[in-house]
Amino acid sequence: MSMPSAASPLSIVIDRDRPVPIAEQITINLRDAIVEGRLEPGARLPSWLDMATQLGVARGTVRTAYERLIDESLVISSGAAGTRVAEKPISLPAAVHVDIPRPMQGIERGFYLKPLPFQMGVPAQDAFPAKLWSRMRTKAVRDDAMAPVGPPDPRGHPDLRAQIASYLAIARGIRCLPDQIILTSGYKNGLSLAILTLRAQGRTAWMEDPGFPMARRALELAGMSVAYVPVDADGILVARGVEIAPDAAIAVVTAGQQAPTGVALSPKRRRELLAWAVREDGWIIEDDYLSELQLSGRAALAFAGTDPNGRVIHIGSFGKTLSPALGLGFVVAPLSLAERFGEVAAFLNPAPNATTQLALACFLAEGHYLRHLRHMKALYRERRDALNACLGMNFGVDAFAGLAVRVPLPDGSDDSAMAERALALGIAPAPLSRWRGGDGPATPGFLLGVTNLRPGYLEKACASLKQLLAEAN
Repeated sequence: MSMPSAASPLSIVIDRDRPVPIAEQITINLRDAIVEGRLEPGARLPSWLDMATQLGVARGTVRTAYERLIDESLVISSGAAGTRVAEKPISLPAAVHVDIPRPMQGIERGFYLKPLPFQMGVPAQDAFPAKLWSRMRTKAVRDDAMAPVGPPDPRGHPDLRAQIASYLAIARGIRCLPDQIILTSGYKNGLSLAILTLRAQGRTAWMEDPGFPMARRALELAGMSVAYVPVDADGILVARGVEIAPDAAIAVVTAGQQAPTGVALSPKRRRELLAWAVREDGWIIEDDYLSELQLSGRAALAFAGTDPNGRVIHIGSFGKTLSPALGLGFVVAPLSLAERFGEVAAFLNPAPNATTQLALACFLAEGHYLRHLRHMKALYRERRDALNACLGMNFGVDAFAGLAVRVPLPDGSDDSAMAERALALGIAPAPLSRWRGGDGPATPGFLLGVTNLRPGYLEKACASLKQLLAEAN
């Protein structure tokens, strides 16, 4: 249908059988005419009423289409002067394509994806208390909507910090005040917050070798020089750390359950590490990696709970016990640093979503979290034993390492390349070499996570692993 001569000749096609709203169809037609040059800058469009009459649509429909074009800066409304096509913007030079490597490649593969068999770091999805959590979330949304409006505490909601303090006293042996707790979005966020608070950027950090690759990367991004300190059956070799970097600013340790070997830091090594921190004015950052889910015997007390000198900064997370989607963790600061941690958090580390905080506070207060941990320990022990039995028939099992089983590979194997090929088989073993940071040769092997080995999937996963090893040989 032709438009009035006030605008350039153009045809508006309306198809009432299409699922696209009529207002959107008008917008598309006019946008195309402007972009293609059939409507010149300054051309006057018909009024809402004239356009509506010609097209046989409601005036409000035309108005909606025009408003969208105004929002896109394609037309300008001048009141009584009508609506005109806007002047063309100054042409910008075409973007030059540069082949830049993607810094998150490899990390981002797992974002929002369903976990694969053997994948580490993701709790059992089939055991997440979804209905209970949904009820907690619903109540939290209601409570948050009715709460007084005011600036939130940058350290996190006081109810959740109080519940975490109570939980830590019961389960981890840490006696602290809610004011010592700062909520974070997870372990890496907590580590970054600690580095900033301690003003440790550019200095040296002790890092367990082997150790958590993400922690190593966080230290590097903070501009820290990483000193790789070996680990034995008693944990980090403090004497070796003193030889390598006696004046390091921090030591990052997984004291309760070392990642990835699974050993606990012995009492003797704890005393040695505390003595170093006091002597050198250093700080110990305790990553409480899966200590709550110790499958063999009773979990060791948190390092921060046995620290009489206030040199240990404790970092915890709910990502590996409940769900990484919660985006919730916490830091327990020594009393001497609590105020500064809060100050840094206020400016650089906003607290996570308030609704999620309130839901978790209720989850803790009603005892659901402790019950959930008991259930998960039993489930993971069962899945670990089933995996061990399956592997024992086909492969050698080197050791249990927390919530993973360690499987050695022949010398000279490229475990990273094999792990990439494993993804095509629908399994996700973690290459052990990526946990090594020192200059020495990395022993090839796989870490096989047990958390998401659901019944009915184990045999197929083991068969895929066997196929992978056969192809490599």
